[in-house]
Amino acid sequence: MSDNQGPAPELRAGSGKRGQRKAGNQNKGQNKNKAVVLGALSATLLLAAGAGMVSAASILPSPSGSKTLDMSLVDVPAGRTTAVCPAPPRLAEGTAAGTDSQFSPVSRSAKSFLDAVVLSDAAGSVPGSNLASLGGSAIADIAKPPAAAQAPASGPPVLNAGVVAQRPAGDVTVVGADPISGQKAAVAGLMSYAASDGDLRGLAAAPCQQPINDAWLLGANTALGRTAVLNISNASGTPATVNLELFGAHGQIQAPDSRGLLVSPGATRSINLAGLAPNEGQLSVHLRSSGGPVAATIQQSVLRGLTAGGVELITPGAGAADAQVMTGVDVQDPAAVKSLADKPGFADVVPALQITVPGPVDAVVDVRLFGPNGQRALPGGGAVTAKAGSVTEVPLAGIPAGMYTVSATSDVSFAASSRVTRGLKAEDPVDFAWSPAAVRLGSQHVMAVPQGGTRFLSFGVPAGRATVSYTPVTSDGKVHKTQTVDIAGGTTSVIGVPDKSDGAAVSGYIVSASGDAAYGALVLGQGDQPGVSVLTIQDGAAGHEKVQVTLGY
Repeated sequence: MSDNQGPAPELRAGSGKRGQRKAGNQNKGQNKNKAVVLGALSATLLLAAGAGMVSAASILPSPSGSKTLDMSLVDVPAGRTTAVCPAPPRLAEGTAAGTDSQFSPVSRSAKSFLDAVVLSDAAGSVPGSNLASLGGSAIADIAKPPAAAQAPASGPPVLNAGVVAQRPAGDVTVVGADPISGQKAAVAGLMSYAASDGDLRGLAAAPCQQPINDAWLLGANTALGRTAVLNISNASGTPATVNLELFGAHGQIQAPDSRGLLVSPGATRSINLAGLAPNEGQLSVHLRSSGGPVAATIQQSVLRGLTAGGVELITPGAGAADAQVMTGVDVQDPAAVKSLADKPGFADVVPALQITVPGPVDAVVDVRLFGPNGQRALPGGGAVTAKAGSVTEVPLAGIPAGMYTVSATSDVSFAASSRVTRGLKAEDPVDFAWSPAAVRLGSQHVMAVPQGGTRFLSFGVPAGRATVSYTPVTSDGKVHKTQTVDIAGGTTSVIGVPDKSDGAAVSGYIVSASGDAAYGALVLGQGDQPGVSVLTIQDGAAGHEKVQVTLGY
């Protein structure tokens, strides 16, 4: 009978909403269990697949692009050597010649000459070299390119030179030389100027510079009666954008027109520093160039009333560092210098060391002077505090007359240069020079030497002992016998340059040093005139250059 049958099928699964919830929970539990099982199976399959991939990776070689390649050294082809020789000093535009020849600012006796030396390779072949204008126009050949490179002979090298001796100079000139035997050519040159009348009376000489992008020039002065003109020359084919940092005795000088100075290829830009930093008795210039490298000099002159107070071409010295050395610092009789310095307008005839600290921390500088007979103490001691961001001048007064090397050290980087003066009477012309911080001597530094006047080589060794060799090069291109001098630490050696060697005029030297650090300079004078100029021996030619190159992609 239908009334005795069991519950309807839908009631067995649960009746109403309660039954539906119970059935749903059971289904969820079953689905969750299935998901766990499937997840475990998937993980097992993934692990197995991963293991297979690792095994395959360990068997198959890796793609070539992922290989680790060693860093290799690649030769850099030697390029052409370029040295830029400054123009002779000249009066600022607008200076009137006047009608009274006795007081004319224009010199009638001024003479300017260019001297240059281009050294051969070890086989005696002089590289192709010439003189050119800043714009690139050829002026004269120094040496024709050799027909074919010669293999160096076994035994000692056979050196020759291409020489330019006492060629009249009138504008910026470029000495250029091709590479030879895979090396950059060794080139040196200088421009010398001398005048016995006019506002620019005195002696000025400057080495021909290899263009750079960073330079320090110390010793400028824009006070009353002083004129400082910065000349920037660009011998490259790339425009140069120059920024100047100016430092004075009271701190860094903010000059809006000192940045973003464009110097076109083959051009010189002249800047009167009085327009950027007026009435600065102690002025340092840090020049930085982006784009083309440049050569820079400061034409500095002094006029005390109607009496010429000297002329100089200030050139870059060594960059800022915690140790600086200047040699060729020739000091006059201290009593006579003091008597002259006490007169109005003559305070800057005292020999001095100028220190520029570009950073934010003061520098405590240890200053030492070394003469031919050893160290000489500075009156008042040699410890000097140089203020950060400014120029500090340290008088080198009260020491006996003679040739000195000045050594300055600190735990803070600084730039330095030393002032040298000539002339001891207020009624007579006087002259001055700056000896910039020098580079340490190594092997085969080539230097040019002008003819006439007095000429001395000054070598200084602050510590230890060094041997310096110097080999004369004459105007006929011959390289003569090498001489050496052993120099004890803490002394300065002074060597006179002869007029001739084996009958020919001496036009240059090849200088090398071994042992402890040694530094050198050429000191020039005018004989019975008060002219003086000091040129530090510059870096030698770069050797065979290599750069590190990493290959890959």
